Amino acid sequence: MPEFERESIDYDVVIVGAGPAGLSSAIKLKQIDPNLQVVVLEKGAEVGSHIISGAVLDPKGLDKLFPNWKEKETSIRTPVSDDKFYLLGPAGGIRVPNFLMPPLMSNEGNYIVSMSKVCRWLSLEAEALGVEIFPGMACSELIYGKTNQVTGVIAGEFGKNADGKPGPMYEPGMKVNGKYIFLGEGVRGSLTKQVISKYDLAKDSDVPKYGIGMKEVWEINPKNHKEGQVLHTMGWPLGNAVGGGSFVYHAENHHLYLGFVVHLNYKNPFLFPYKEFQRFKHHPMIKNLLKGGKRIEYGARAISEGGLQSIPKVCFPGGVLLGCSAGLVNVPRIKGNHNAILSGISAAQAAYEALQSGRSNDELDNYEVAIKSGTVFHDLSPVKNVKPLWSRFGLFLGIILGALDMWFANILGFNLFGTVKHKCADHDTLKRASDCKVIDYPKSDGKISFERLDNVSFSGTAHSDGQPCHLSLGDESIPVNHNLPTYEEPAQRYCPAGVYEIVREGDNLNPRFQINYQNCVHCKTCDIKDPSQNITWKTPQGGEGPNYSHM
Repeated sequence: MPEFERESIDYDVVIVGAGPAGLSSAIKLKQIDPNLQVVVLEKGAEVGSHIISGAVLDPKGLDKLFPNWKEKETSIRTPVSDDKFYLLGPAGGIRVPNFLMPPLMSNEGNYIVSMSKVCRWLSLEAEALGVEIFPGMACSELIYGKTNQVTGVIAGEFGKNADGKPGPMYEPGMKVNGKYIFLGEGVRGSLTKQVISKYDLAKDSDVPKYGIGMKEVWEINPKNHKEGQVLHTMGWPLGNAVGGGSFVYHAENHHLYLGFVVHLNYKNPFLFPYKEFQRFKHHPMIKNLLKGGKRIEYGARAISEGGLQSIPKVCFPGGVLLGCSAGLVNVPRIKGNHNAILSGISAAQAAYEALQSGRSNDELDNYEVAIKSGTVFHDLSPVKNVKPLWSRFGLFLGIILGALDMWFANILGFNLFGTVKHKCADHDTLKRASDCKVIDYPKSDGKISFERLDNVSFSGTAHSDGQPCHLSLGDESIPVNHNLPTYEEPAQRYCPAGVYEIVREGDNLNPRFQINYQNCVHCKTCDIKDPSQNITWKTPQGGEGPNYSHM
């Protein structure tokens, strides 16, 4: 492709992603020094449109960012009033008493929130301080300097044809240069993936681990609504061998945040995470909650589950990794937003100190120290073995051992089992289809459970036709020639949006792998779980993808 002249603009700090981490870093930078030039570039059509989280928010990050946040007009209005945990069977469940859970698992003092709405509020606070925020500006490339350091990003490239060449309405985008670049793209971001590989940031870390989280927002019958109640479950329908569970949060306005997580280290290629979620909703405990209600919104997103062991080096020449880009999720607590905010604050402080001393585009070592010796690692350290123990020993024994390990860390200050490693990456766990049992899933009823494409229509997802597919195959022959005979092509099932399908035409002798990229909700599961690591997710044109309001 010929070189196009790009306009250039300079800032002190360029932040990619208007999530809680990116917005918090922008706010903190302006709180420290109002004269700093700070920009936030967001690929969603508006701030919050690509944000999806449970979410029960631990406010410790907000307390540090805005000590007076409770006096502000926020969307954080529903304190947790009741906290329950159940182990489910097919027809009932056993409640696990709260006193058996380590204190760190308590939700006392936390809030049920829509992080889409929280990020919209944070963006208003940031703009009031003078932060420039540009939604609909996907960052497609990194810019490197003479010594191989990151110096900026290419943002706002539009109008390529399906073959990747410039079309008649092509806009080459801008060079957005910064003295430091903060990557707050969330889980498995395309630029983050590049810098981790280029600078070998994960060389001293364990393999990354992930889950797929699917969420529906319901407006339920007021008789069934208990504002402030938090319910978590494990067990049915996943059983002992597959990790995961659910969350059920009673938010304001009779809204119910209903979610289901499946750990992506499952072994049976016939497992269908989306259909496990839909089956879960027919459990009597959940079905009775939803009766008489209506679905409002649907979405899905990969979740970072590797914990402390899997966190890479969080700074690189010219920038840092924030929040979920660095993998700062506390898995057993199902919380990462507080650590995302704390990471943004620490990055801002480190960048300010460097700028004050005349530095730029080097490594912010102080940020690395702040994350790994401060509040974030203090939060992650006691829970670091829960995920690997569950993966090794299954639900029942794994959770018992994990709880014991957390109790030791809580009482004695050290983990009973030291640091347990993850066995392997999630894409390496699938067995051959011939060695596994086909799972028979019930048909959706259209009232409580829904087919994927029906639910995708409730995500607001839209992608323009005629642009390059943002889901690229390294080798186009692999899905049919290798994944199909070996694993019955699991992409047909692990994608929660129906993006991938095997199309059989005529005599059925010539199957074809089809990518319906228009359905993509940007969850990144394919980039993670594909057993051949043949699929790469890249950001599409800015403003495209899901358009969440309540997530």
